[in-house]
Amino acid sequence: MFIARHKASNRRGFTLLEVMLAVAILGMMSLAIFRFVQANLTALSLSSETVAADAQYDGLRDLLTAHWQSLSPTRAAMIGEVFKLSDRERDEIKWNCGAGPGMLTRYAPTDFTVTLRLEPEKRGDHLDLGLSRKPQKASDLGEVNESWVPLIKNVTSLQISYFDSNTNTWLPKWPGGGRLPWLVKIEVGRPDSAVPWETVIPLRRTPY
Repeated sequence: MFIARHKASNRRGFTLLEVMLAVAILGMMSLAIFRFVQANLTALSLSSETVAADAQYDGLRDLLTAHWQSLSPTRAAMIGEVFKLSDRERDEIKWNCGAGPGMLTRYAPTDFTVTLRLEPEKRGDHLDLGLSRKPQKASDLGEVNESWVPLIKNVTSLQISYFDSNTNTWLPKWPGGGRLPWLVKIEVGRPDSAVPWETVIPLRRTPY
C-alpha cells in the first residue's frame, strides 16, 4: 500500500512555476528565431535593391559603349562642356547621330543631337540622369521639340572627363573639332553610396 502511494506521487503533473518557465523559454526562442529571420529578409531586400541599382549603371555603360564606338568622328561632332543647373555647374556631353541605340529607337526620320546630362525631376527634388534628344532639322518633324529620356533616377552628380591622346592627359572639357577622344570617364554620384560610380568607356574598339 505504501509502495502504491509512492508511485502515485511520482506521477504528479508539472507545477505552475515549471509551466511558466517552459512558456518563457519557448517565447524567448520564438523571438530569437523571428529576429533572425527578419534580419535575413532585410539583408536580402537590401541586397536585391543594390543588385538592381548596379544593373542600371551596367546597362548605361553598355549602351554608351556600343553607341559611341559606332560614331563617325566628323559626323558625331562630340562636345563636352559644363552647363548651369540649379546655380551649380554640371557636366554634359553632346553628339549627333541617327536612329539606333543612341536614340533609344530603331527608326528616326532625321539626325538628332543627343545630350547626356542631368535633369531635375518634375515632381520632387531629385536629379535624373538621361538623354535629351533634339532633331537637327525641326522642319522635317513639324512641331516635334526636344524630348527627354530618363535612364537612371535619383543621382547626385555627374562628372565627365576626356582623354586626349595628343597631350596624353585627361581634360575636363572636349572641344570637338571633328575628332573623338580616346577615352571618356564618367562619374555618377549615388545617394546609396559614399563612393561615386565610375566607368571608363573607350571610343575605339579594342581587340580581345
